[in-house]
Amino acid sequence: MAFRVLVVGGYGNFGSIVSRHLAQMANVALVISGRDPGKLQRKVDALNGQSGRVVEGWCGDAMGSEFGCALRLLNIQLVIHTGGPFQGQSYAVAERCIEAGVNYCDLSDCRTFVNGIGVLDVRARQAGVAILSGCSSVPTLSSAIIDEQRQRFSRIDSIEHGISSSAKMPGLSTIEGVLAYAGKPIKQLKNGKVHEVLGWQDLTLRKMPQLGTRLLANVDVPDMDIFARRYGAQTLSFKAGAGLKLGGVANGLLAQALKIGLLRDHVSWAARLHRLGTWFERFGDGKSAMYIDVQGIGVEGKPLTMTAQLTALNDKGPEIPSCAAVALAAKMAQGYLPSAGARPCVGEVSVAEYLAAINDPDNLSLSVQFSDGQI
Repeated sequence: MAFRVLVVGGYGNFGSIVSRHLAQMANVALVISGRDPGKLQRKVDALNGQSGRVVEGWCGDAMGSEFGCALRLLNIQLVIHTGGPFQGQSYAVAERCIEAGVNYCDLSDCRTFVNGIGVLDVRARQAGVAILSGCSSVPTLSSAIIDEQRQRFSRIDSIEHGISSSAKMPGLSTIEGVLAYAGKPIKQLKNGKVHEVLGWQDLTLRKMPQLGTRLLANVDVPDMDIFARRYGAQTLSFKAGAGLKLGGVANGLLAQALKIGLLRDHVSWAARLHRLGTWFERFGDGKSAMYIDVQGIGVEGKPLTMTAQLTALNDKGPEIPSCAAVALAAKMAQGYLPSAGARPCVGEVSVAEYLAAINDPDNLSLSVQFSDGQI
């Protein structure tokens, strides 16, 4: 019997990628949901045409009371929530899943949303379901890369990582989400002490293999809390940036204007920057990457540094945040059952399972290098 998965926001930017992958899996029965009947039907028809299999649709509000009933009637076993932005969003979708006895994951990379999911832990355990938040590049993939090499370290002192996207613009909701903390304080760690930086400030140039020099700035992610607990790191930072340096400068200027009170609302400017970015994306090179720098002490008692980079070509970068959920669904379809409870999605998917879900070795490659001493 096929494993039944429902994708919330299945016709959106990331939801479309997740749905396309799942529609090709012989052991998965896919249902996609959304509130716009026209968009939903067009996506269902497209998926049916591409896969040659039956993809179903459910039109309604996944945050509404009727969603739980629909999950039971459709016999859903896993819900994948792609409907961002998650900044300020409630846990209503996850709560409906608990009520219906259905496992859940989401693509959130919002620090407060992902790390706050534990408020549902007792209810999830009582219902016997897994509620996994942050099934995305961060923290699922970032932690999987570190976990794979963790045995080389007797102690991890510092983790500095980040993402440089291609110039291809994601959906507007994604832009609204990542700009929500522009000019606002972000708590990081520096030498074991809480260290505040401002969102989309502290612009830094980083030379990245295959990408050249990219412009990065401070961004808030769930890893800042998770990595302190999981690895005991005393210094933690995360930066991100657009494929074109102009985008990084624009984000930095917006952050500065919000900081000094020249602007009060990022939402209207997010729409403007989205339009601007869409116009300029033709000048990009289609390359994006996640990098992770880990410093600590090796098992032999000597300083050890790891530098990892997952590189995506030909605008395949959006596959990376999307396919953690695909990897989880594929694993569960083969019989894997995450333990019951509500928690960030770390330790559920290996790097190999992640890359197998994307299944595009011509356009995605992972490099991991070690050296003695500091970077």
